[in-house]
Amino acid sequence: MIIFNAYRIIVFIEILKVIFKRITILGTPFLFVLASSEAISDNLISSKFEEIEPLPSRAIVSHMWTHNDNLVALGKSNIWILNQTKGKWEKKDFYTQGTVKNIAYDNNNTFLIKEDKSSGAIKDVESFVLPGRRYHDNIPSLPKSLRSAAGTVMDGNLYIVGMSGRGVLHMFGLGILEENKVWIEYPTWNIDNGEIITSVVAHNDRLQVTIRSDDNQEEQMLQWSEENGWQHRGSVAGNIVKGTAHPIGQGHVLYLALSQDRSSAMMLNFHTITGSWYEVDRWKSQGISVGSGWRKGIAWIESVEGESQSKLSFLQLQTRKNYLSFIDSTVIVIYLIATLGVGLYSYLNKSTSSEDSYFLGNRSIPFWAAGISLYASNASSISYIAVPAKAFATNWQYLMSNIIVVIGLIFVGKWIVPLLRRLNLTSVFNYLESRFHPSLRVLSSILFIVFQLGGRMTVILYLPSLALSTVTGIDINLCIIVMGIATIIYTVIGGMKAVIWTDVLQFFVMFGGTTFAIVFILMSLDGGVSEFVLSALSDNKFELVDFSFNLTDATVWGFLFLVLFDTVLTFPKDQVLMQRVFSTSSDKNAGRSMWAFSAIVIPGSVMFFLVGTALYIFYQVNPERMDPSLSIDATFPLFISAELPVGVTGLIVAGIFAASMSTLSSILNSVATVSTVDLYEKFSKNKAVNENIRFAEIVTVVSGLVGVGLSLLLASYNIKSLLDVALQLWGLLGGGFAGAYTLGMFTKRANWQGVIVGVTVSFIVTFMSWTVDLVHPYFYLPLAVFVCIVVGYCASWLFPPAKNLDGLTIFSGKTQ
Repeated sequence: MIIFNAYRIIVFIEILKVIFKRITILGTPFLFVLASSEAISDNLISSKFEEIEPLPSRAIVSHMWTHNDNLVALGKSNIWILNQTKGKWEKKDFYTQGTVKNIAYDNNNTFLIKEDKSSGAIKDVESFVLPGRRYHDNIPSLPKSLRSAAGTVMDGNLYIVGMSGRGVLHMFGLGILEENKVWIEYPTWNIDNGEIITSVVAHNDRLQVTIRSDDNQEEQMLQWSEENGWQHRGSVAGNIVKGTAHPIGQGHVLYLALSQDRSSAMMLNFHTITGSWYEVDRWKSQGISVGSGWRKGIAWIESVEGESQSKLSFLQLQTRKNYLSFIDSTVIVIYLIATLGVGLYSYLNKSTSSEDSYFLGNRSIPFWAAGISLYASNASSISYIAVPAKAFATNWQYLMSNIIVVIGLIFVGKWIVPLLRRLNLTSVFNYLESRFHPSLRVLSSILFIVFQLGGRMTVILYLPSLALSTVTGIDINLCIIVMGIATIIYTVIGGMKAVIWTDVLQFFVMFGGTTFAIVFILMSLDGGVSEFVLSALSDNKFELVDFSFNLTDATVWGFLFLVLFDTVLTFPKDQVLMQRVFSTSSDKNAGRSMWAFSAIVIPGSVMFFLVGTALYIFYQVNPERMDPSLSIDATFPLFISAELPVGVTGLIVAGIFAASMSTLSSILNSVATVSTVDLYEKFSKNKAVNENIRFAEIVTVVSGLVGVGLSLLLASYNIKSLLDVALQLWGLLGGGFAGAYTLGMFTKRANWQGVIVGVTVSFIVTFMSWTVDLVHPYFYLPLAVFVCIVVGYCASWLFPPAKNLDGLTIFSGKTQ
């Protein structure tokens, strides 16, 4: 099966290469630029030496580390702390029993690994706090005595890795926040002979351990994670200096190392995901004995021949921005003008003269355009950036969710979509009123508006703007304003037709840029397609299926659970998607739009995952091209800005804009529709058509400005957790209403009283699950849907059955 999948991938990529070459023959300007450009230019990072205020001449330092962003040096009976404001070292008394052999720390916690003076064995670990502050609870002794050990802190756990007297590797873990602290021993890597642990550092949910043999041969790198256990990650080109392993960004670890003859020192950069090493800088040096990671670099103490006072040096990374060229900026401007032109064209052709035309494009949208728009509005800029980053960091397991979604969409297109389209709805929430009660329509409409404005729209504007700003130097506020204002304009003047046809344009912009990036990477590899496939297979980057029964990981069963409750049973809950279905000419074409959507999902998703894997291979071969200061989510934007030819960079940045704007315009139009049809018209009777359209236009502008304003607020406060919060709130508050659609379409016994009970109980259960962390936040929605269905159906038997259900369920003349 693996060989068959690899063959299909090779064939797919070869087809892309043939297309790419044919386009080159035709003389596409972008590819002409590519032919005259170098794929690899100068390095993205450099280093800069800085002199720090030296320690007092009589100071004898055994260890250094960083505590609350302060550089700390440990002596025999005192410590020194570098006051960053004054630039001076402050001496404080400090005493501990035993000899400190190593330090385990993160920025907020420090632990001293100590050796017993009498036996010489490493047995005790002591929690360190600044003098004058309260000490933590005592930490129990290690389960076994060690002769060499180092440690680190990760996710609230203290990890100690060491060698016993018999040359056996041991690893112990302890929860530092637990009241009853107990060491847990983990399985370890088998080692042939006795070694010395030179460093242990935690980063990106992994431990990096370097080990040196007693005869000072090359040090070896081991990597441990709970998911994959132990892995060998090659050898180290030097001897690691004690205390200098320094995690940076979301994937890199910096090391200060000495050459085998100790005549030179070097800063090494290790990438925890690709397993690649890069030498940042090298210089002649002598007498380096101790150092520490600090800020974006490493500080160390070095004795200078002929001088009584040691020198304290600091080597810091410097990165450059990849500013957009005039041509790239021009390409982006042309794209924005094109989207505005679509809105203007729709306006001039009177596509906003009636409610039906403004909200649903006169129900005349071709099924294939509606299908493309369904995909474009669903695949936001978060997908454009986050999915390649996920494939880069892990594998293709999350693609399985899209494969299962396609199966669910077939059912939706066959049974659910035609049912709702036959009702000639404008807002899908109107179904809840027809099937149950007006209160359900109003409450669900309000919840939808709040979630779209306060959560989804804000994140869709903020996250891509943050990524682009980080790697290109474009002001984040400018990104947010440009995308927001342009989308507001073409949405408000063009209505639904403008939204759908710009979605079609944006779809081709997105995937044109993505295809170019994939082929560009393949052409830059010496071995081409074969090197790409073989390297990816050897590192399990194409791993797709996980059949383990675990709802905390990306397993098949978890995806089935999610798709069943989030797509199959509750697809109508999303007005953004359903409005495209309603815009088709008939229930038959509505079903066809779902088939078109289904046909695009897997190829489109494969493209995004393929980009991530291609980036993995590219940066594995070219580790010097990465920027250690950036997050994993910035990987694709970094590649776009730093590696692609002039003009093409602008095209793909426009693709990121397109991904944002397609989803944003869909949200704005849907919010305006729901606000007008479900709220304004319901509570303000006998309004003229032009007044309703004017209200919808005002709502579109106001909603857009609210989204832009909240995104600018996020940019000011640098809040990165809004998406998780929004998803949790949607699961907590919206799951019950989503379950109401299931009860309405798939049962005849459910009534409005029972649904109200089901929605209420689902909210209570989900809220309680949230308070005790019962399930992962992504499962709040399916949990709420499940509870609503079960409780709502059972409660419906306590009340009279609903009447006049013709056309409102999937059953025709059947009873249940």
